[in-house]
Parts: sequence; structure tokens; C-alpha cells
Amino acid sequence: MKHEYYFLTAKQLRYQRAKHVMDFILALAMLLVLALPMLIACVLQKASSPNEPIFFRQLRVGRGGKAFTITKFRSMKSSAPKYMPTGELQDGALYISRLGRFLRDTSIDELPQLFQVLRGEMSLIGPRPLIRQESGIHELRKELGVYQLRPGLTGWAQVNGRDLLDDEEKAALDREYLERMSPAFDAKILLMTVSKVLGREGIREGARNGF
Repeated sequence: MKHEYYFLTAKQLRYQRAKHVMDFILALAMLLVLALPMLIACVLQKASSPNEPIFFRQLRVGRGGKAFTITKFRSMKSSAPKYMPTGELQDGALYISRLGRFLRDTSIDELPQLFQVLRGEMSLIGPRPLIRQESGIHELRKELGVYQLRPGLTGWAQVNGRDLLDDEEKAALDREYLERMSPAFDAKILLMTVSKVLGREGIREGARNGF
């Protein structure tokens, strides 16, 4: 892969500003629609593991390389290392709770990130936010200009392999999204996301670090 920095065009910069407004409106609408399922997830979390927290919070890298705290429904046991990609954990699947496996497979665990979208820390669509310990792909993203974008709830890499991609492939797809970012392309990714989640495509057991 050729590591050449890409600068957003003037048209893309204008769209990025409009996208921020659209993200807020859509995230608010989604939270209103999904309020009951999210409440049920909270109740089930507490019922299945009374001594475990409902939410999992973790520092991730966002736009401009700045750190922010991501919130998810907890899917792993508290004994799991907090700042290690789950795919790198020895017997990582053993750390996932019974309810957590369902939440991860359906991507319900990601829904609390809609609040990060409301705060402007994330977008509905963009490169997935990573932990700082994933240094290899961070360097690739910096070289390619990917951190000009807000991280997304879903993204082009996630609908093109998800857990089955290596760092070079993920970074290449992030770069492709950077170059092609537009209303039509975002709509395509959103529709593909629904299809992939329903079909549970690209999931490797115990490896997922986000939709």
C-alpha cells in the first residue's frame, strides 16, 4: 500500500460540517426509537451479573489523534485486560459473558456510542476508534490522513471484512473511505451495515473490537 497523506477536498470539508449536523439529528432519532431495547439490555445486564457494571468505558483515539472515552454495554468479564485488543487475548472468547456474546453478535453493545455521536466525538459512519495500544494501524492512519475524520459507529472496513482483516487492509479501507466520503457513499455503508449485522458476517469469535 502506498502511504501518501490525503487531504480532504473543499467539497468534502463542506460535507463533513453538514454531516456533523445530520449525525446529531439521526443519533437523537435512533436513541428515541431504541430507548426501550437499550433499557431492556440494561435490565438483563444487571440481572445476569449483579456485581458487574452495566457499561464498559475505555479510552479510544478520535479525530486529530485526541483521546476520548467510548461507552459500550459491557460484554466481557471484569477479569479481561482492559487495554488489549480482544483478538490478541489468549482464549479471548472465554472472557465474553453469555449475554455479552449476544450483545456483540448483534452489535447492541455499541448502541451507547450514540451518545458520543451527540457530543460530537463520533460520527455514525467513519473509521472505527482504536485503543492507543494498536500502534501499528495508528501509524498507518496518521500517514494516510485518516485522523482528519471523526471515528464512526460503523465504517467501510467494518462492512468489508470486519474481524477478518489485518492492519494494512483495514488502513487501506479507511483511506479509501477518506477519499470517497460523500452522502451517497455513507448511505451505501449504512445499508451494508444493516445487512452485515443481520447476517453476522465477518465475525471472528472473541476478536471484535467494535461493530
